[in-house]
Amino acid sequence: MKKLIALALTAGLSTAAFAAPETYSLDNSHTFPRFEYNHFGYSLQQSGFDKTTGAITLDRAAKTGSVDVTIDATSVNTGSSLFNQHIQGEDFFDTAKYKTITYKSTKVNFDGDKPSTIEGNLTIKGITKPVTLTVTHFHCMPHPMHKKDACGANATATIKRSEFNAGKYAPYVGDEVKLSIVVEAVKS
Repeated sequence: MKKLIALALTAGLSTAAFAAPETYSLDNSHTFPRFEYNHFGYSLQQSGFDKTTGAITLDRAAKTGSVDVTIDATSVNTGSSLFNQHIQGEDFFDTAKYKTITYKSTKVNFDGDKPSTIEGNLTIKGITKPVTLTVTHFHCMPHPMHKKDACGANATATIKRSEFNAGKYAPYVGDEVKLSIVVEAVKS
């Protein structure tokens, strides 16, 4: 009987250890938040940010997690240094006052063992709004170079820039902005 109880306790502890949350640090060289907007009806302009930090915590067995991301707004990359300066101005990101853009999750929803949507709060220019990211791709495996587990994901959402006090030239320059976030993170 003692062996049966010991076996049951060991099995329970093994399950608890397997279900423990795992934290992954964002790999800045493979994490690219981008944004796309309509430019006077001529084209869909795509720009992004070059510096992003943060962490993702996942407990796939319990189907819970969290996402905490900080984007350096001064690292905006439009493909033009002149436009980079313009978009950092008061009418758009106002990086003199607001150096970062943040996203903090409030809930991670799963479809099976993979995250499907992430509910959270996006803060731009000191204004915080709820934004749900839709996960369009998710994959975890041992990283061949880091020799640690790693996860990657793509997620999208659409926001209105006017809701973040960045609506200059709307509606001529589109108010709707599509966010597309490519993330890779290595287990901490």
